[in-house]
Amino acid sequence: MLILKRPSLSDKKLSIAIPASVVSDTPHLREKTAKVGLIGRAAAIFRVDEIIIYSDQPRANQAADARLVGTLLSYIETPQYLRKRLFKIMPELQFAGVLPPLRTPHHPTNNRKANLKTGEHREGVVLAKTAEGLQVDIGVEQPALVAQEDMPVGKRITVKIVEIDKQIHAELADRKETSAYGGYAVTLERQLFGKLVKSRGFDLAIATSKYGAPFADMADLIVERWRTSKTVMIAFGPPTMGLHEIAKQEELKLEDITDFVVNTIPEQGTETVRTEEAVIASLAILNVRFGV
Repeated sequence: MLILKRPSLSDKKLSIAIPASVVSDTPHLREKTAKVGLIGRAAAIFRVDEIIIYSDQPRANQAADARLVGTLLSYIETPQYLRKRLFKIMPELQFAGVLPPLRTPHHPTNNRKANLKTGEHREGVVLAKTAEGLQVDIGVEQPALVAQEDMPVGKRITVKIVEIDKQIHAELADRKETSAYGGYAVTLERQLFGKLVKSRGFDLAIATSKYGAPFADMADLIVERWRTSKTVMIAFGPPTMGLHEIAKQEELKLEDITDFVVNTIPEQGTETVRTEEAVIASLAILNVRFGV
């Protein structure tokens, strides 16, 4: 399991699980990029803390697909002013220009020191270690000084502005200190779906499926579990098969490994619902009902 960025933290951690083959039905890299952008945008809109990319084809090597999806999701989550420092030129980012901006609180548009405010949180990258501390790029014309010595150059960190003078002084911060949404983590999970659900031990695991019970019929049963759960996972299937078929590949029953199997788009008017469409629709419904 590879975590590309720490999750943003809150009193409830909301994860969504999407398949590595989520872009398998899209032939061109430009369209693949746009599709992943929609998922990243939906995750940010509904304050998702983690996007898990799981293996859904046990007989195929999905490393390249997972890396593509993970790279694009991580790139869009990274503040624009840090992208050149954290991402090298790579083929996966050839069409990164079509990715939509997140416009989340940790993606500030201010790039001037004069507009910084004491107490403001910024994402930064360690540029250098000095006798006084760390020089950290925070997206303005002057690096911030952080009195810390054990952070490697190139590491992404969160800082809090404590003083603005000739030198910008900041301190390491935890995003728990603010209620503002701080982005999502991207986790590349090499395990198959069933093993993932079992090993992570979510307090509440919800599978989406057109063969599930209509969400309206299940909402009252889910609500109590939702309120008391600290870790929640909502899973989505790939374009070519549903989560029932994925679980069957592991000789498992979806109902046995998840707490609820729900249909968030009952009486759908199309033969299939694309993964990115299911993510948007499902998170919207959950947001109205539970305030995700």
